[in-house]
Parts: sequence; structure tokens; C-alpha cells
Amino acid sequence: MLPALFVAHGSPMIAIEESDYGTFLDRFGRSLPRPQAVVVFSAHWESRIQQISAVDGPYETIYDFGGFPDELYQVTYPAHGHSGLARQVADLFRKRGIESSLNTQRGLDHGAWTLLRRLFPEADVPVVALSVNAALPPEEQFRIGESLAPLRDQNVLIMGSGVTVHNFQLLRYTGNPDVQAAVQAFERWLHEKLQAWDLDALFHYAERAPYANLAVPAGGSEHFAPLFYAMGAAGSGAAFLLQHHSWMWGVMSNDVFQFS
Repeated sequence: MLPALFVAHGSPMIAIEESDYGTFLDRFGRSLPRPQAVVVFSAHWESRIQQISAVDGPYETIYDFGGFPDELYQVTYPAHGHSGLARQVADLFRKRGIESSLNTQRGLDHGAWTLLRRLFPEADVPVVALSVNAALPPEEQFRIGESLAPLRDQNVLIMGSGVTVHNFQLLRYTGNPDVQAAVQAFERWLHEKLQAWDLDALFHYAERAPYANLAVPAGGSEHFAPLFYAMGAAGSGAAFLLQHHSWMWGVMSNDVFQFS
């Protein structure tokens, strides 16, 4: 059975730049058993009703960002979709009473393709992209991910793509030791609760985690939400493994969590 993953997508430049995190993703991708397909919940696809990409591909590469070098806009990731798997995902949602809709038009946003280009650089693994709904409580996000757990028995890799500390307002404080200490305290709390698989604490992170308002600002939880979808896909008794942890600019986290 494949694990479920939460993988930080950080800056879009992760797709092309040489960095410690990029090198880790290259190596991590080679270490994974080759999946039959990847199902990825992306922070950059938000919707109130659960959306499921149902193309057979190849996907259009979406450049949903601005101000980066021209080189980045020349990159494509022409992975194929998997409409049969998309319909299976929709059926699993239906069985749990989760409303969903198949989307036959959307390409891959940078929450998906930047990471997949490092993990599976040949673009030869079919991909089904899924939206997230940051307005849902974490328990419901977990339940949506949990409904897809049977796919892991079919050699399908389920990923959540987001960032656990993601607050653009912190970029003005990249050299501030107090701000860095605050977000580091949040990350330590998060790692400890994941290690203990303390779902009650994690579901109520906004009230219980130190400096949660800095790490996950009000109205900006769409990058944290994919964590709960990935956790749910692992099941209620999952084992947590911290595969990677580093900081971008000292205030944005690059985390890779494995749940199995």
C-alpha cells in the first residue's frame, strides 16, 4: 500500500531552481514505489463543491503566478489525466455523501505541476487533480480525504500540496528573530501533534497551536487545508514520518510529511 503525502510546493521556482529542497524532491521521487496514478489536492484550486479533474490529457500547464523569470513560463508538464480514475473518485465521494463535480477543462496549476515535475520528471504518471475548500472545518476535509483511502490499495499515490506556514505578510520580517521564533514554535507544535496523531488538537489548531494566527492567517487557510485531506487519506490510525523540513526566507515552511 502506498503512503499518503503532504508536500510543500513553496515558490513556483521550485520547478526549475537548484536548491536543497528541490534536490530532496528529486531524490524522494526516485525513492517512492512507482504509482499507477497520482491524486493531488492542490491549494491553488479552491471550490465550494468538490471538483475532480476528468481529462485524459495531456494537461495544459497553468501559470497561475506572476513576476517570475521567463524561463519558468516555458516549462510544461504534459502529464495525462485519467478519466476512469476520476469517475472512481467521484463514486467514492458519492458513497460518503460528498457532493462533487467532474471538470473536463482545467489544466494543472502550479500547486500540482511544480512538485510533480520534481517527483516524476518524465510526466509519465497519470494525474487526477482535486480542489480544496478552505471554508470547511478540518474534520470535514479529513473525511473527504478518508473517502479516498481505498485507492492506496490500488497503487494510487494521494498527495496534499500546500504550505503549513504560509503568510505573505511575514516576508517583510524575514530577518526578524522574534517572527522566526514564532513560526518555528508553530511548526514544532504541528510536528509533535502529528507524531502523536492527536487529531483533536490538530482539528482545533487555530485555537490551540502557538502563533497559529501568524502561520495560518485568517482567511488564508487554503494552503494549510491540503494537510487534512492527506491525513484523511491515510486513515484514523496513521503513522507519521517527517521526511523533510526546511525554511524558505526564514518564515515559510518546506515540509514533506508521509502518512502510512
